Amino acid sequence: MGFFKRARAIAIDGPAGSGKSTVSRLVAERLGYAYIDTGAMYRALTLKVMRNNIDLASEEEIIKLSATLDLKLLPSDEKRTTIRVMLDGEDVSEAIRRMEVTRNVKHVAKIRGVRANLVDLQRKMVKDMNGSVMEGRDIGTVVLPDAGHKVYIDASFEERVERRLAELHVKGNPVSRQEVEEDLKQRDHSDKTRKIGPLKKAKDAFFIDTSGLSIDQVVTKIIRYVEEKR
Repeated sequence: MGFFKRARAIAIDGPAGSGKSTVSRLVAERLGYAYIDTGAMYRALTLKVMRNNIDLASEEEIIKLSATLDLKLLPSDEKRTTIRVMLDGEDVSEAIRRMEVTRNVKHVAKIRGVRANLVDLQRKMVKDMNGSVMEGRDIGTVVLPDAGHKVYIDASFEERVERRLAELHVKGNPVSRQEVEEDLKQRDHSDKTRKIGPLKKAKDAFFIDTSGLSIDQVVTKIIRYVEEKR
């Protein structure tokens, strides 16, 4: 990837519930860039593992599945900031957000071979794009370590629980606060302690604590950071 491509790639990392997905979409829209949600890719693979009744402990089978994954992230609007997740030609954008997928994705995402295969796919997606915003857990440290702009966003655990709970309820998932708290604790532990691509802030990333900030305030901070580095 040449300098121009690197300079127009924005890597945004952060834990679940930090607001990175919403913020990333809006940053992409403001800049006219493509938006890439890497978490959706791991969710799609998890959904396929579940549909194929593959044991979550069967790493070799899951790695083999990830190597031949028919997965596309397609823009669902002209601005390219809303994506449709296409798995084997089927739109699974809603299915991958169900709680049962959320509970299991950590088991799939921690597998070394799976991460290697999906990182290759993620890099290919960015390679020919004239501007992209990619968000996930290890974008600035592993997937795009030479990205022109790196951002790490976080929020207090309590605020992340509230955000996740509200998101699920809006989508019609009747989960309890206790379920969300337990899920976030497990995901945080899994994301930060896995051996391959753990969640951590890149040394040169711009850090934003989103606690108490509006979405627009966070987006504005990131846009200013990008413009100052140009």
